[in-house]
Amino acid sequence: MSAKHRRPDGLEPIETASRDEISALQLQRLQWSVRHAYDNVPHYRKTFAEKGVHPDDLKTLADLAKFPFSTKTDLRGNYPFGLFAVPRAQVARVHASSGTTGQPIVVGYTLKDLDTWAGLVARSIRAAGGRAGDMCHVAYGYGLFTGGLGAHYGAERLGCTVVPMSGGQTEKQVQLIMDFKPDIIMVTPSYSLVIAEEFERRGIAPEDISLRIGIFGAEPWGEGMRKEIEQKLGIDALDIYGLTEVMGPGVACECIESKDGPVIWEDHFYPEIINPETGEVVADGEEGELVFTSLSKEAMPVIRYRTRDLTRLLPPSARSFRRLGRITGRSDDMLIVRGVNVFPTQIEEQILRDPRLCGTYQIHLQRDGHLDNVEVHCELQHHLSNSTSLQERAAIAKELQHHIKTVVGISTQVKVMDFETIPRTLTGKARRVYDQRPKQN
Repeated sequence: MSAKHRRPDGLEPIETASRDEISALQLQRLQWSVRHAYDNVPHYRKTFAEKGVHPDDLKTLADLAKFPFSTKTDLRGNYPFGLFAVPRAQVARVHASSGTTGQPIVVGYTLKDLDTWAGLVARSIRAAGGRAGDMCHVAYGYGLFTGGLGAHYGAERLGCTVVPMSGGQTEKQVQLIMDFKPDIIMVTPSYSLVIAEEFERRGIAPEDISLRIGIFGAEPWGEGMRKEIEQKLGIDALDIYGLTEVMGPGVACECIESKDGPVIWEDHFYPEIINPETGEVVADGEEGELVFTSLSKEAMPVIRYRTRDLTRLLPPSARSFRRLGRITGRSDDMLIVRGVNVFPTQIEEQILRDPRLCGTYQIHLQRDGHLDNVEVHCELQHHLSNSTSLQERAAIAKELQHHIKTVVGISTQVKVMDFETIPRTLTGKARRVYDQRPKQN
């Protein structure tokens, strides 16, 4: 939306609209999106027919529950361009997932889609406290990954000066931040800690770092991680949510006024929470699997896409749109350990309860006979590595074992290691879990 259509406070009118106004816009756009997918994508015509539904059946928002889900398997099965709803010549850009666990997910954007995306990322940065004239250091990876270019064009749209650093080259990251003095950094939370460690190594205090806002996404992170990032970089840490299949970063973002969960930009994405076992839609406030339907995408609409993210929908606070509760994990990241469902973020929370430990960790799983063994590797904070005795490390490990057993419900072995013993991830998402148990047939 151009500046002349914005309110004096910078908010777009839809951000403060009534629920009735939002719902009316959603229904109008939903009916268009479902019809667009049905008319132009053979996959959707087929799955709608198999479910016995037609776009004409969508008369209310609740009617969306009659329509079939789409999944990552559907996207992979139609690789590379089978889900495009416009001729390939009208696709201005393609992005793709890494494909580390199978066939890559390929998504396409028309020029209008790219314009919408840039606008939503700009809205997200604005919500997080960014303003025109700020300098934004982008340390998300550029290329097929949606993070770098998504952040880049959104920051430019807002009127920021963009430093397109990309990931890696940590020493150069820190040097440019000290030299250029940016206001904002956009990066994965795990890599932000690597950058923070380099500041610490150079003896640069948080108050001497120009950054005031960090906008973090692409991997789950909790309040413990937020606290550590904020302390080490001297910033406000905000959560931006997105996924390649739905758009990229900017599907939802936290607001600086409240920092109480990402606000979903509901004028472009319709959220549902379902019971992951039954597929039934659950009420707002109840936890389940997040499902998104795009409302305005031209090149590649998604209808009831199962994200596998486990969360809940919360009422509006700083904006008129609903918020995402903290993502407790992904249904496909869930570990079953001796019959107990465990998410890596649950163990992360217990590690970060202890201020002597930093946010870098690994979980190693092996099977001894019929029993699962879990070993948690964690690190001391930089300033404690040389001064913490073996006896003190054993005490820290025992305390962490107790908290994991009490809160998460599993027994573990804990190794408290020196700072920087665990390899850092310089680009992309940090690998936390190493599951060496035999695969079940």
